Amino acid sequence: MSEPHASISDCRDRQKRLLAVMQAARLDAVVVTQHAHVQWLTGCWFSWVFQPAAALLADGTCLLVAPERKLPEIAAADKVIPYEAQWRSTLRNDQRAASTEALKQAWGKPLPRRLGVEFSSFGPHAAAAFSAELVDIEPDLYRLRRFKHPDELAMLQKAIDATGAMYAHARRIVAPGANELDVFNQLQSVAVAHLGEMLTGTGNDYASNARGGPPRDRKTQAGELYILDLGPAYRGYFADNCRTLAVDRKPTDAQYRTWERVASVFALVEKEVRPGLSCRQFFRQVQEHLDAFMPGSFDHHLGHGIGLFPHEGPHLNPRWDDVFEAGDVFAVEPGLYGPELRAGIRLENNYLVTDGRVKLLSDFPLEL
Repeated sequence: MSEPHASISDCRDRQKRLLAVMQAARLDAVVVTQHAHVQWLTGCWFSWVFQPAAALLADGTCLLVAPERKLPEIAAADKVIPYEAQWRSTLRNDQRAASTEALKQAWGKPLPRRLGVEFSSFGPHAAAAFSAELVDIEPDLYRLRRFKHPDELAMLQKAIDATGAMYAHARRIVAPGANELDVFNQLQSVAVAHLGEMLTGTGNDYASNARGGPPRDRKTQAGELYILDLGPAYRGYFADNCRTLAVDRKPTDAQYRTWERVASVFALVEKEVRPGLSCRQFFRQVQEHLDAFMPGSFDHHLGHGIGLFPHEGPHLNPRWDDVFEAGDVFAVEPGLYGPELRAGIRLENNYLVTDGRVKLLSDFPLEL
């Protein structure tokens, strides 16, 4: 059975969606330099140590600039342009200048007059190479990325399934006296074995008796709650879901009642979330639901989209006014915290918004 991977046809569909935005904005071309956007357009993932680029021209031509020793065998690009990222195996520190010059030389004439770029990362090398009117295309790219194509869904599901394997192993090894660093190491190993390759990202929380944080050289104790918020990434696509375990499997009455309240939020998700629903409105509904319960407090976001970055749209957060859309993949992470809970309960599931309601993607046990 072949592993999930980027689809050339899905990449070409993403390029068509970007072309529609370009036409409306009267852009001659778009140049992207962020790894996630290069991958989203061309299907090619590169390590963070390299500085690739991709360009989409108004006529639909796609150019990919890639390290000459890492040229992809398959890419949704009409031309793959090599640049020298290394000299005698030493990584160059001036790769952006090299990749920009390679793109400019391959472009030919005429150069674009009106160019869409990522304002947060389009640097002086690229700006000097293209003496064009620059337009910030980054907000449009993030908006377009919310809709997940079949190849993206397959890679996200692969990453999400890895967390299921990690939690199954955690239930076998978490017990009083377990060292947090050992738990972390074992869970990373499980994820690598499940994915069959190195992780391209990891996360998030591996500290017992705490709301979150990295693992410590510390042994767990009976009575504690262990919040595990895991986010392995497969070929650039991030999972993000959370389970809370009672270290001794003997939750107190207060801990169990808190777990019940937090877990009940998922019934609200499956009942209420649909295309067109305000994320801010839903956040407030859940805030009221959790605030009505004691002990514990809920004082963080309710969730966010996931994809080529751990936090994307839609934002289940009152600081944004997003609306759920078909094609969104998002995480919902209600929690209640307090010292009497040692230290609290957080649960997190991943969902896909369909034309009707939502589909649960992280269908593995929630129990303490």
